Amino acid sequence: MSTPEHSPLGKTTVYADRYDPSLLFPIPRQAKRDEIGVTEPLPFHGEDVWNAYELSWLDERGKPVVALAEFRVPATSPNIIESKSFKLYLNGFSQERVTDRGELVATLTRDLSAAAGAPVAVTLTDAQARGHAVTDLDGLLVDELPVDIDDYGPPRADHLVMEDGKGVVEETLVSNLLRSNCPVTGQPDWGSVQVRYRGAAIDHAGLLRYLVSFRNHNEFHEQCVERIFVDVMQRCRPEQLSVYARYTRRGGLDINPYRSTGKETPGNPRGARQ
Repeated sequence: MSTPEHSPLGKTTVYADRYDPSLLFPIPRQAKRDEIGVTEPLPFHGEDVWNAYELSWLDERGKPVVALAEFRVPATSPNIIESKSFKLYLNGFSQERVTDRGELVATLTRDLSAAAGAPVAVTLTDAQARGHAVTDLDGLLVDELPVDIDDYGPPRADHLVMEDGKGVVEETLVSNLLRSNCPVTGQPDWGSVQVRYRGAAIDHAGLLRYLVSFRNHNEFHEQCVERIFVDVMQRCRPEQLSVYARYTRRGGLDINPYRSTGKETPGNPRGARQ
């Protein structure tokens, strides 16, 4: 069954060092979307941007090669890919001889697209510092607001309120205080989140309280971002909205979901904690 409790999460695992696409464990998105009232057509566009920092294989002479990899999984795909199974799959290339990068990209694209149920874009880059600058998410940081907080979960959408008298604004708000938890293991997932919108002004303190209320919430990264998007849309009714979370890596992978009313493609700005 493709439910989280049947995934490799939280289980002792023998790490394979040979290629095995059956290790990939897809989990349908729709069950969690049903909880927040998301049906077809989807109320957002977007994708899940994954970065892999522990990818290695052997060249034709048996010499190891390393690279960084970016994977973009469309939000329209019927499945997410469970992250531990993703790591196990990537680790399987460590003792495999690969003719060239083109062959590896083709294999990764085929297998990941099959697991997600939609085309996944794969890009490999050299594992060198140049070209991988660290940068902050653009926007106004709300974390320094003098706010009393005593609500750490479950998420409270009623914290999201609009400010009186400001009219329509266009602004980008950022917090580094996002934390949620793996729904299987309970391990914490740490992240930064950017909320960009045009519409009636959102109360900054209320948004911060809302984001902190995910602190004891159990849900996968992709599901948390969709919940944030839906709650902001329902409570604040912006004309335009995008939500981008940049989570810290675990097991050599980070997951960065992006959901938006627009069809733009998000960048991939690596944060200081990534």
